[in-house]
Amino acid sequence: MIGSGKTVGLVLMGVSAALLLVFSFWVLAALAGNETTSAGAVLGLLLALLVMGPLFGAGAYLFRRGGQEQREYAQVAKEKQILNAVLARGQVTIHELIVDLQLPREEIERMIQSLVGKQLFSGAINWEKGLLYSVESQKLTSDHRCPNCGGELQFAGKGLIACPYCGSQVFLTRRAAAQTAP
Repeated sequence: MIGSGKTVGLVLMGVSAALLLVFSFWVLAALAGNETTSAGAVLGLLLALLVMGPLFGAGAYLFRRGGQEQREYAQVAKEKQILNAVLARGQVTIHELIVDLQLPREEIERMIQSLVGKQLFSGAINWEKGLLYSVESQKLTSDHRCPNCGGELQFAGKGLIACPYCGSQVFLTRRAAAQTAP
């Protein structure tokens, strides 16, 4: 489960704190009943801290890591929403994504660039118009035409085809880029 480390971490921290508290009361009761000396009580508490400290530390680490996992999963879910919107609609404006995801434009653009960098987005982007096109890589490799203006596309880099007429950038997945490479 995503973020379950957060729950496990809370449980470990709670259990270690509760055990330390119970042990402390037990030592204090033994000290009050003259069953141990103050040096023995201090040694017992130090040993309890030696055992419970790492347990509490492991819980704190798991709690922190679980929170990071939740944030990473939320980011992946938003990127997936962008991909699904482009694939389902065929053409999506960045403004529509802003409204759908309730995020600022800069973050939407950063997520789109992240998807391109991960080579998960195969389509075209016209940054000036704020349009994302879902383009099947087979279609791009067969006719070499821009999905925005119909102009002849040119290779601009690994996995990137650019339209010299309207400025649209077409991104291909690794497989499609390998098939179209000159």
